[in-house]
Amino acid sequence: MRKCLAVGLLSIALAFPVDVPGDAAETPPPIPIPTIGRYEVHGSFPHDPQAFTQGLVFRDGSLYESTGLYGESTLRRVDPATGTVLQSVSIPDRYFGEGITILGRKIYLLTWREGACLVYDGASLEKVGESNYDGEGWGLTDDGNDLILSDGTDVLRMIDPATFRVTRRIHVRENGAPVGNLNELEYIRGEIWAVVWMNDRILRIDPESGNVTGSATLGDLFPVGKRPSERAALNGIAYDRDRDRIFVTGKLWPMVFEFGMR
Repeated sequence: MRKCLAVGLLSIALAFPVDVPGDAAETPPPIPIPTIGRYEVHGSFPHDPQAFTQGLVFRDGSLYESTGLYGESTLRRVDPATGTVLQSVSIPDRYFGEGITILGRKIYLLTWREGACLVYDGASLEKVGESNYDGEGWGLTDDGNDLILSDGTDVLRMIDPATFRVTRRIHVRENGAPVGNLNELEYIRGEIWAVVWMNDRILRIDPESGNVTGSATLGDLFPVGKRPSERAALNGIAYDRDRDRIFVTGKLWPMVFEFGMR
C-alpha cells in the first residue's frame, strides 16, 4: 500500500552561477550560490530493511536491485508498491555485489574488488556472461549505448558493453575541484546522477564536460539518528522514464521514496 508523506515538496539546492546586477567595478564578480529546485515527494514504499542496497534500476513496472556483502550479495526483482521480492538469485560468495544497469535485455552487475562484471538475462535472472575490468567497481548506469562505471574516484568510465573496452573517461569537477567517492549512478534526462558515498548527496553531472550542474542532500529522508548503523547510507537511484519518476533508497533503509521532477 502506498504511504503518502506529510511533506509535499522537498527543496533541493542546485548550484548555478547567478548574474550580479550593477556596475562591475563596484560589485564582486558572479559566484555560484544556491538556488532552489522543487521536487515533489509523492510517497514512500516498503523496502527490505536487510537489503544492503548497491544498485537500483526501474524497468517494466519493477525495481531491479543488487545487494552487497560477501556471502550475502543478491540480484533481485522487486514490486515497487509493496517491496515484495518477486525474483532473486544469489551472487557467488567470492563476489561483493555492486551497481547494476539494464541495457537491452541484459542486466550488468559489478563486483567490488574482483574486477568482474556479471551479466544476467533480464527476464530469467540467469547468468549469461561475464566481463572484466581494471580497478574497483562501485556504481553502474548506461546512456543507451555505453555503460558508465564509477570506481570510487572522481573519474567515470564509459565502456563498450560488447568489448568492455573503455571508450572515454569523464573527470567529474564541482566548482573546478575533483569530486571523489562517486558511487551509485543513474542516467536521467541526459545527465548522470551520482551518489557521493557516505555523504547522502546526489550530484547531477554533465556527461560531456564532467561538471557538476547541481546537487542535493537527502539525508533527512531517513535521518541518521533513526538508522540501524553508520553503514545505512543513501545508495539507490532509479528512474522510470515512462512516468518521469525517480526512486531513492539506501543501504538497510526500510523504505523507498518516489519523486516527481518539476
